[in-house]
Amino acid sequence: MSNAAPNPTTDDLAARESLLRAMRQLDAAGLNRGSAGNGSVRASAGGFWVTATGMTAAELSLDRLVWVDSTGQSHGPWQPSSEWHFHRAIYRQRPDLGAVLHSHSVHATALATLRRRLPAFHYMVAVAGGDDVPCTPYHLFGTEALSDAVAAAFVGRKACLMANHGLVAGGAHMGEALKVLVEIEALCEVYLKALAVAEPVSLSRDEMAAVIERFRYYGQPASRTDRPSP
Repeated sequence: MSNAAPNPTTDDLAARESLLRAMRQLDAAGLNRGSAGNGSVRASAGGFWVTATGMTAAELSLDRLVWVDSTGQSHGPWQPSSEWHFHRAIYRQRPDLGAVLHSHSVHATALATLRRRLPAFHYMVAVAGGDDVPCTPYHLFGTEALSDAVAAAFVGRKACLMANHGLVAGGAHMGEALKVLVEIEALCEVYLKALAVAEPVSLSRDEMAAVIERFRYYGQPASRTDRPSP
């Protein structure tokens, strides 16, 4: 793959615009505040486009997205997010994913400070691809150790919590990444409220396997004959 700098006017325009919209949606919904959080989309030239470090959603623009090539070299006048390492790690681990979002949303971050995974207490946990959302061990932000932990957590998953840090979610495209992040944040809120009463009852592996199978068709415009009977 070429490491020549992409054309910032035309290359990956739709994907980069979707990244800006997602960052602004997260900010408007209170799921990120100030310059917290970051996001990225795969680049057609290899590597990915990632939000610049230290910028609020309002300050971001197409020319303030940074291309990080397949070697990890950033291009342009702006510095990439300090978390660019785990974005690269996810894309290397999961070639099926085209977008990644990271937030410090309140409920997911609260659960991450407890260093607890999100178990299968609700069937919608399957939106992240499995029967739980794992929580990585704590590592300093912006380090390869954190990147390695996130990549390991993304094996068979589209989301993970990072201990004492926040939430990461991915998708085939930005719309899916945003949907996964918003759903997991909502589930973390419900889980924390349930924990205030008692430990929630989790679904069994067999029950979750049936949910995951049903999710193969979830939200897809398949014909009726392609879908399982209710």
